[in-house]
Amino acid sequence: MITQEIKTVFTAKNGEQVTLRPIREEDAEDIIQAVKSIIDSGTYIQKERPRSIQEEVDFISEMRENNNLYLGVELKGKIVGIARVIRGELEMKKHTGLFRTWLSDSAQGLGIGKELMSATLEWCKTNNLHKLCLTVFASNEIALKLYQKYGFVSEGIQRDQVILNGKFDDEIHMAYFFTA
Repeated sequence: MITQEIKTVFTAKNGEQVTLRPIREEDAEDIIQAVKSIIDSGTYIQKERPRSIQEEVDFISEMRENNNLYLGVELKGKIVGIARVIRGELEMKKHTGLFRTWLSDSAQGLGIGKELMSATLEWCKTNNLHKLCLTVFASNEIALKLYQKYGFVSEGIQRDQVILNGKFDDEIHMAYFFTA
């Protein structure tokens, strides 16, 4: 399998330097803290609790061993967001990947999501994926517009699939298809 070591440094809209780089085991605590803050906000992350330090370290190691993408957003020396792609495990699904991403509040609205998306799609192309899948909540209009802008198409909607802040919300299944 082809793997690509991604490291990108760019200037965010607020003038701060941002680094996109592979997640390392020593990032586990930053990831846990950021995930906890997103969970506490009550929206847009499909977790009810952060992993323990050991669980996160093990997950980071497993992602690397399986040649999956686990990319971190480093801002002011801390991981404030991630993008990950888990390849299909079965031989019949090796051409697919499942995409998950999140950004802490401090990293939103700075153009980081666009950079993260571009890096993720480039990694997928380099690693010969044909299809990248994701789900997004209908009320997450910013993410939904970003995915549409990059060429993701809706493959289906699960109505009232989740309850966010006491209200039902739809979960939209989307995919990006890579062409030769």
